[in-house]
Amino acid sequence: MTEGEYDEEYADLGATTQNAMEIAETSMDIVRGFVPDETLADRVRQKSVHSMGDIEFQHLLEFTGSDEIRDDEDAPVRAGARAVLEEAPIVTDITMAKAGVTGRGHDCETRKAIGNGAELAKETGMTRTAASVLELDNRGVYDGAIAVVGNAPTAAFALADCLENGTRPAVIVATPVGFVKAEESRQRVREVSAEYGVPAITNVGRRGGSGLAAALTNELIHVASDVRTGELELDRTASDRATRRDE
Repeated sequence: MTEGEYDEEYADLGATTQNAMEIAETSMDIVRGFVPDETLADRVRQKSVHSMGDIEFQHLLEFTGSDEIRDDEDAPVRAGARAVLEEAPIVTDITMAKAGVTGRGHDCETRKAIGNGAELAKETGMTRTAASVLELDNRGVYDGAIAVVGNAPTAAFALADCLENGTRPAVIVATPVGFVKAEESRQRVREVSAEYGVPAITNVGRRGGSGLAAALTNELIHVASDVRTGELELDRTASDRATRRDE
């Protein structure tokens, strides 16, 4: 796509008609009244609030890992946007998360893990999503990829194991939902993200889900779109960005 085609094709929140874009922008204006608008991480917080319909959800997001600039909270957003610009693959755990990732504003291949690793799941008794992640990792799919987990805690655990074994995604977005090991799986991702410097966006608590994971991934695409059109520069830290906003 040319820059002009990207501009024509991509509209935030999936809106394509004038009326829909006005509704989307009004909605985000309301969100910005409750969520800071200083850093790239703030943009992701805004998207989480919009996605969950919960103003307090902004306080549940965690940003870990580092990029070539530093280990501030913007690092996962910078890394994710760079990966989009470099057309890295977007790999989700299940179909629902994949369906929620926009097809506009990027040329990244979007694929799901589920459906792979059937033999491994049968042989070991592990869940299909965990086996799928391990199977794709064996093929080298996750190295340099945008790894998205929106539903299955076992997929997040498996991905964390892959990081310990040397796999290096460009960025991880992990928001698996539920009452059984979901919170623990995200904590595990945060721990290995911090230990190995892999950029990751997660949340605390029991909430989350594929819709949230897709929305946060879409914001990485939106940031990349703003970089492509010259509206945004990536080579600044979160503190520098916030300071300049105040000037």
